[in-house]
Amino acid sequence: MLFLSPNFQFMKKVFVFAIFMSFLSGSINGQVLDLSSNSEYFNALRTIPTAVPIIAISPDSRSGGMGDVGVATDPDAASLYWNPAKLAFLEDGTNTLSLSYTPWLNKLVNDINLAYVSYVFKIAENQGMGFALRYFSLGTINFRDEGNNNLGDYKPYEFTLNGAYALKLNEQMGLAVGLRYIYSNLTAGVTVAGAETKAGQSFAADLGYYYKSRETNLEGGMKQSVSAGINISNVGGKISYGNDADADFIPTNLRVGAGYHLKFDEYNRMSFYADFNKLLVPTPPVREGDQGFQGDVNKNGDPNDGSILAGQDDNVSAFQGIFQSFSDAPGGGKEELEEIVINLGVEFWYDDRFALRGGYQYEDLEKGGRQYFTMGIGLKMNVFGVDFAYLIPASATVKSPLENTLRFSLNFDFEKFSDQ
Repeated sequence: MLFLSPNFQFMKKVFVFAIFMSFLSGSINGQVLDLSSNSEYFNALRTIPTAVPIIAISPDSRSGGMGDVGVATDPDAASLYWNPAKLAFLEDGTNTLSLSYTPWLNKLVNDINLAYVSYVFKIAENQGMGFALRYFSLGTINFRDEGNNNLGDYKPYEFTLNGAYALKLNEQMGLAVGLRYIYSNLTAGVTVAGAETKAGQSFAADLGYYYKSRETNLEGGMKQSVSAGINISNVGGKISYGNDADADFIPTNLRVGAGYHLKFDEYNRMSFYADFNKLLVPTPPVREGDQGFQGDVNKNGDPNDGSILAGQDDNVSAFQGIFQSFSDAPGGGKEELEEIVINLGVEFWYDDRFALRGGYQYEDLEKGGRQYFTMGIGLKMNVFGVDFAYLIPASATVKSPLENTLRFSLNFDFEKFSDQ
């Protein structure tokens, strides 16, 4: 029987209650459009747009091989992205550098890629820290104006710099806080339609919680444990690409997950993970004149006046948008549920040297439809470690920029190197 500590049971109840109340409030306080009318709109793609979406893409190949789970996995060098609270649970003496590389749209171009470098270490028995750099290159792009005049070739890019500090509260729980700087240079300062553009910049914070139970004995000498995590990432101001341009939300995200760990014997162990993600960004409301929406519902004689018919106004501050995102979907509680992305993963280790991984991501078709299977392997030597991940699309209608792409991560353990 699965063993759950009182702390884990309490956290689970709080989370379920909060989700239930958010869906309930969405049906009570927000306008909800009748799904039986204007079915063309509600069968259309209704994604939540954000700026710099690349910072919400998983950077490492270990989690990439497990369906992009990571908030409750064992701590590693990529913990800064998934849940910085895991840094407090790194093994004593940990001093690890990791480099990950992901080709992007490699079936179409060869100069778009995502690189991620992270460095994590223990600073005390109950404290951990880490720093990371994410760099996304969009390759060479030829810029042209509205008259198709050549403005030159540029190489747009985006990067983030972030650090995090984690503190272990006791042997089972830890908390963390992180800070991130975001820089997005997509236009190279080119003037568009008479307006001068600039690189977008913003700051954001991360908050993490991690729980790992003690191992309990099972029949046959096996042992079991559970883990859980919560990570709220990219809590920060909007980002703008021009002095007069409207600022856009960055992908603030809530990730909640749990893991179940089985240790068969001294050499073999297996873990099962599930993550649930929700963007903490307002859902665009339904307005008269939206594509796929027909009719003068407010009876003012203008069916294209942009009046809000369902949902809530998304022209709000980033902080207000976080709370509004739980109850502003035009379709009410049903659409709020559709906005939750589910990630499932499994990992098998032999002798802490060789790992096999698999996973699956599900996103509702009307919210982006990113559905795929993943698989991966990991090899760990004394000093070096390497992970590979491969993505297999599960949807025939929605293509992934990473489909049929081999990703890899390299890890270097400075502590073991110095011991040798």
